[in-house]
Amino acid sequence: MPVIEIRSYRLVPGSRDRFHGLISQQSLPLMLEWGMDVVGFGPSLHGADSYFLIRAFKDLMQLEHDQAAFYASPAWREGPREAIVSLIASDSNVVMAMSQERIEALRDPSIASHDSRPSARRP
Repeated sequence: MPVIEIRSYRLVPGSRDRFHGLISQQSLPLMLEWGMDVVGFGPSLHGADSYFLIRAFKDLMQLEHDQAAFYASPAWREGPREAIVSLIASDSNVVMAMSQERIEALRDPSIASHDSRPSARRP
């Protein structure tokens, strides 16, 4: 069964606009290039310094594999990593099984407009 990962970030005070710019302009295109299924992301409604990211994976094994490869890659490490990590005060992660239908119901359709890759690159 598919799984989703929900990441919740508490950001350095006053940095949410900068963080959002880094995610939408640098991290999101990179995740899409690597074939990650980004379901949603953006400022959280519950706090001025809160942010979320939701990604979907075929199963827990794919989540672990894809994230290990992505976060170890030079594209991430030499790219937006430092700027993004410097704005995160803390984060938490939730992973849960979810049907594809429920995932699609959560999906932000505007993310498709960011995905310019001809095909997903799976390392």
